[in-house]
Amino acid sequence: MPYYVQRGTVPHKRHTQFRKPDGSLYHEQLFGTKGFSGVSSLIYHLYPPTQVSEFKFMWDIAPGYIEDDSLSHRHLKTAGFEAHGDPISGRAVLMGNEDVTLGFCKPIEPMDYFYKNADGDDLLFVQSGNGHIETMFGTLEFESGDYIVIPRGTIYRIVAEIDAVQFVVIEAPCAIEPPSRYRNEYGQLLEHSPYCERDIRVPNSLVTHDQSGRYEIRIKARGKLNSFIYEHHPLDVVGWDGFVYPFAFNIRDFEPITGSVHQPPPVHQTFEGHNFVVCSFVPRMLDYHPDAVVVPYNHSNLESDEVLFYCNDKFGSRKGIEVGSITLHPSGLPHGPQPGAVEASIGKTRTEELAVMVDTFRPLRLTNAALEIEDDSYPFSWK
Repeated sequence: MPYYVQRGTVPHKRHTQFRKPDGSLYHEQLFGTKGFSGVSSLIYHLYPPTQVSEFKFMWDIAPGYIEDDSLSHRHLKTAGFEAHGDPISGRAVLMGNEDVTLGFCKPIEPMDYFYKNADGDDLLFVQSGNGHIETMFGTLEFESGDYIVIPRGTIYRIVAEIDAVQFVVIEAPCAIEPPSRYRNEYGQLLEHSPYCERDIRVPNSLVTHDQSGRYEIRIKARGKLNSFIYEHHPLDVVGWDGFVYPFAFNIRDFEPITGSVHQPPPVHQTFEGHNFVVCSFVPRMLDYHPDAVVVPYNHSNLESDEVLFYCNDKFGSRKGIEVGSITLHPSGLPHGPQPGAVEASIGKTRTEELAVMVDTFRPLRLTNAALEIEDDSYPFSWK
């Protein structure tokens, strides 16, 4: 989120001597994007962030897309997703392309290590459960309905109610941020934006750890997982300031934009990345023209694939959807309301639907993990 934040203690002037009580220097780190020209934060450590004692390759974590690229509408039921692993190892990519991957996580184990994604930003949507994330920037609390944006390179650990938490995982090798059309030339969210800075939550406390021992950071880079061992606690930051940090935004704080007739999905846009967008469908008043048809009209995504994650089962345009359903409507095929939905919608004044949508502008490919939870009858649900 591109506005200035400071936590902890920082020196008055950048790149100047900043000393500990014993007279030795703190260790300054520039944490930046796009070399030295993008947004950045300056972080001050007790120990050099370069001071590693061991490292080893763990395993390849490339998605492994299937060869079957047949053109078809898809319905995945995450209720059938097998819980496994921790909040990192339990993630399974369901679909993706060169720009973004979409996955799901239902962990059953706590994390006993820290994690860093060096390949891209993580956007987590919390379907259920609550907890907090320990990061080098401080602690970030989360709850059901939260979007959590974790910038590339952030060291973090998720601490949660393991039996209750479920995440949708969106990963991209680019910044995931509020749409540029919502911001002015200074980066401030505009009056017509469906959310503002007051809705954004940043790390609320910076806890500086000064412990020695054996601490593991698992780093994802180039599609592979590597283990690095440090002899000091990795969250040893005494202060930081800048424009790069993790943040959270709850979907229920999204202010819906409505009209007298049906509004297209861009009014629901919440985040953008390179060649994809993320949208939030939230409870709202429906169209108020006396002759309005309030469910979506048939439409063809001629240049994009559309993915919907259903947080509840309150969708008037679609039958057979359950909590945790994921639908994929690929480019090349029209889709729209199922039989009877148009007539049934007329006269309704409100919807309670809650969903996250991702539109991609390059085709998505599926993985075997997606096929294991697929509803094969979905392509024929318009008959």
